[in-house]
Amino acid sequence: MIDDWRYNDQKLMLREQVYSLLLCRFGHQLDTNGEPIYSMKSITECSHDWVSQGNIRCDGIVKYFEAYYTNKELNAMGQ
Repeated sequence: MIDDWRYNDQKLMLREQVYSLLLCRFGHQLDTNGEPIYSMKSITECSHDWVSQGNIRCDGIVKYFEAYYTNKELNAMGQ
């Protein structure tokens, strides 16, 4: 059994909710070449970071992703 607070049942459920929300909001967006604009890696990392920072609700996750992850993705694509 894992005793790390980041991986208890409540946190895993929150991570799943955050991941699903981000995936629905950003996972389907494609650039003009048909490639995803936002990587699964950034969505997964954002979900992990959100929960690991002690957040207990999904409120604010979209703004957080936009502030800290969308710019990384666009810069990596050269836009």
